Amino acid sequence: MASLAVLALTLEEVATHAERFDALLPTDPNDNLALSLGLSGLAFLVALLAGRPYIAFLRTHRVGKQIRIDGPEGHMTKTGTPTMGGILFNVTVILLTIVFNLYGRLSMLLPIGVLIGCSILGGIDDKLNLVGGKSAGLTARFKFVWLFLFAAITALVLYYPLGLSRMYVPFLGQYEIGYFYLPIATLAIVGSANAVNLTDGLDTLAGGTAAVAFVAYGIIAYLQGQVQVVTFCFMMVGALLGFLWYNAHPAQVFMGDTGSLAIGASLATAAFMTGQWLLLPLVGIVFFAETLSVMLQVAYFKRTGGKRIFRMTPLHHHFELLGWSETQVTLRFWLVGMMAGLLGVALALQ
Repeated sequence: MASLAVLALTLEEVATHAERFDALLPTDPNDNLALSLGLSGLAFLVALLAGRPYIAFLRTHRVGKQIRIDGPEGHMTKTGTPTMGGILFNVTVILLTIVFNLYGRLSMLLPIGVLIGCSILGGIDDKLNLVGGKSAGLTARFKFVWLFLFAAITALVLYYPLGLSRMYVPFLGQYEIGYFYLPIATLAIVGSANAVNLTDGLDTLAGGTAAVAFVAYGIIAYLQGQVQVVTFCFMMVGALLGFLWYNAHPAQVFMGDTGSLAIGASLATAAFMTGQWLLLPLVGIVFFAETLSVMLQVAYFKRTGGKRIFRMTPLHHHFELLGWSETQVTLRFWLVGMMAGLLGVALALQ
């Protein structure tokens, strides 16, 4: 108990310093939005220009992905495609945040830390999952333990230094939930990271739907006047679009766990920083649906002794086996994500 009290006091001191730095933020909303959009464009250009030499580097060092043999047969042709493309947009956002979005905005150390931590974890898994490797990657339990640790630390920072502990319910208002905030934030961050990871099975699917979700939370943050969160979200959008230039079907590079885990965790972090985390399943409806399809499939399979609800999960594979082309699945999921993002912004205004 004594150690927890010391930790609480230390975090409160950090919160005091963070408030002093955040007081230096510019106050003109138009200037803030212009800067955020400009940095989004810069992130796109950086990722776009760095993409070709980075992919060449991956090919030279034979950083090619193994494809699951239990997936659709048509995906076997993707074996050997360079992976770990998530480094491209993660590093872009981290560097631009340090240069343009950190001074006077120390709260941005949190999403940067999330990107770095999840990128390292995902990178280790991707490294073990290369063509010719002796391993199929990290075990699910190992990844969960480390993701849980990262998420728990993130939740503590959200709760103590940033002083976030409320739940905003559309049409009803906000409610103080106290220490319940910590387990909710932890599980949401872990769930979001895994959800994007499951979605990353088709070219541009995870990256495109994530970009849409970051746009939605960028708008929500702008309406709240949280310029630092706005800038982070739109830099993620720009960097993701730069990556998608090379991830367009047929993909020249995959994001891998290096990218998907970092995207999911940082998206959830941004959602909690805006306070509108209850809208995360809606704004990220594609990620939510993909995860739910897997959970339902596994539960039904065990309960019925081998029967299935879907032809294959995650959900995008089900539609592939129904006869949709990869491009059709991706674009239609994008459209659903866009409408869900608009609805999420609308509910945030209530």
